[in-house]
Amino acid sequence: MGQGQNTPILSPELCRAARGLLDWTQSELAEAAEVSRSTIRDFEGRRHDIHRATSAQLRRAFEENAVVFVTIDDVGPGVCLKNR
Repeated sequence: MGQGQNTPILSPELCRAARGLLDWTQSELAEAAEVSRSTIRDFEGRRHDIHRATSAQLRRAFEENAVVFVTIDDVGPGVCLKNR
């Protein structure tokens, strides 16, 4: 609650950036998040939006693998890795 209906959980740009931090292919993310590779390909390529539940699955897969989503004042959203 408290999050607006139109507030995205994950943007295509953050998805690509998080994949890059982990050096994951779209297929590796698809497996970790239990979604199809075509869903990730189409989302990252802005061919179509994804459901909030799918976005949450992707984000959870990243977070379970040490990706942290941050918001920096005057900059906006970003991603980084936790110390392992």
